[in-house]
Amino acid sequence: MEKEKEAKTMMVCPVARFFTEMEKTCGKKSQFFTHFKQAQIEFLKGLRSLMDERIGELEKKKAGPRKTATKIKVA
Repeated sequence: MEKEKEAKTMMVCPVARFFTEMEKTCGKKSQFFTHFKQAQIEFLKGLRSLMDERIGELEKKKAGPRKTATKIKVA
């Protein structure tokens, strides 16, 4: 009984619902989905570039100042 109640009150993302309805109406082969697929790729590439930049900053902080070797004369 409780599971039925949970299923009825489950919320669906309005954006996901919109795309599901558009897919039913237009089909996956429409230009609409071609454009949005490319937009999805560009969005993910943007996130990747932000993460790469942040990783680089953290690696620089972790490395600290670069140490140089000191030559010692041994007799």
